[in-house]
Amino acid sequence: MSFNTFGHLFRFTSWGESHGEAIGCVVDGVPSNIPLSEADIQPWLDKRKPAQSRYTTQRKETDTVKILSGVFEGKTTGTPISLIIYNEDQKSKDYGDIKDKFRPGHADYTYMEKYGIRDYRGGGRSSARETAMRVAAGAIARKILGKGIIIRAAMIQMGDDMVDADDWNWKEITKNPFWCPDKETAARWEEQLDAVRKEGSSVGAVIEVIAEGVPAGWGAPIYKKLDADLASALMGINAVKGVEIGDGFASAALSGIENADRMRAKGKKVEFMSNHAGGILGGISTGQPIVARFAVKPTSSILTPVETVDIHHHNTTIMTKGRHDPCVGIRAVPVGEAMMACVLADHLLLHRAQQGK
Repeated sequence: MSFNTFGHLFRFTSWGESHGEAIGCVVDGVPSNIPLSEADIQPWLDKRKPAQSRYTTQRKETDTVKILSGVFEGKTTGTPISLIIYNEDQKSKDYGDIKDKFRPGHADYTYMEKYGIRDYRGGGRSSARETAMRVAAGAIARKILGKGIIIRAAMIQMGDDMVDADDWNWKEITKNPFWCPDKETAARWEEQLDAVRKEGSSVGAVIEVIAEGVPAGWGAPIYKKLDADLASALMGINAVKGVEIGDGFASAALSGIENADRMRAKGKKVEFMSNHAGGILGGISTGQPIVARFAVKPTSSILTPVETVDIHHHNTTIMTKGRHDPCVGIRAVPVGEAMMACVLADHLLLHRAQQGK
C-alpha cells in the first residue's frame, strides 16, 4: 500500500491498524529548536479519543503518545520526529461473525478488490483509529505556526438540524459532547441522537473549521492553491463526502454583486467588508479568517440488518455488532482542526522558502 504520506515540506507518514499492536507516524520537515514534548501533543489527542460520552464508541483508549526521536533536551532537532500510540482495547472477536461479509458503506469491498486481502478487524487502515496520528501531527504543526494562528472547529449540523449562526458561541463547544457552539442546539441533538441509537442506526454531520491570524500571501495560484490543499486534506478524513471553502456551494445562488467581498483601504492596510471567499482568493490567503466545512456521512457500522454480499459473492445480510459511533462526525471535529493545521504549517514553510521570510 502506497500513499501513506501527507504534505510537502511539512509532511507526515502514518502507520498501523485499528486492531494492531500500535499506531504511529513519522513527522518530517519540522524546523529545529522548537520546544516540543508529549505534553504539547496529548491535549489535542485527548479531544479526539473515544468513550468521552455515550454518543461515541465505548472503546477505551488513553491514546497516550510517546516521542521516539527528533527531540533532544526538549527541542526539535530538525530530524524526523517519530511518534507511537499503543492500542489498548482491541476486541477483534466483535468482527468474527462478519469477517467474510462486506459492510455496505465501508471500504471492505474496495480494499478486497484492490489488494486481494483485507483486515476485517475494524477495517485495518481504513479505520478512523488512524486519525489519532493526524491529530498528533497537527499538534506539531500548531507549534510551527505559533500562537498567533488560532484554529478552531465546531459541529454545526447533525442530520438535517443546523446551528443558527446568530447563536454561535465558541465558549459552548467544550460544554457539550458535540463540540456544538449553541447550547440549545446541543440539547436537541442529545434527544435526537438517543433516538437514533435506539433505532440501531446512525446520522451524519457537518463540521466547520476556522483559522484566524493567517497572513495574506500563503499559497500559489496554479498547482499549489491553498484551498485545493485544504480541500484535499479534509476530503481525506474518514467518512467525509463533501468539502466547501467559504460560502462554497451556496455561492452558486448568489449574484456577482452579492458575492463580491468588497475592499476598502485603511491606511496601508486593506480591509474586506465580507468573507464569502473563505479567506482565500486565487489559491492565496487574503489575511481574513480561513473558513472551511466538510460533510461526514452516517456511520456505516449499524445494528440494523442490511443487505450485502460475502467474499464468495453470495447474497446475505449483515448487522455490525461491537462499539461504534452513532455519529462519527463528533470525533471528526479535532481531526478537521489537525488537518487545517498541517496544511497551514506546510504552506508557511513553502512561503518562507519562496519569499525568504
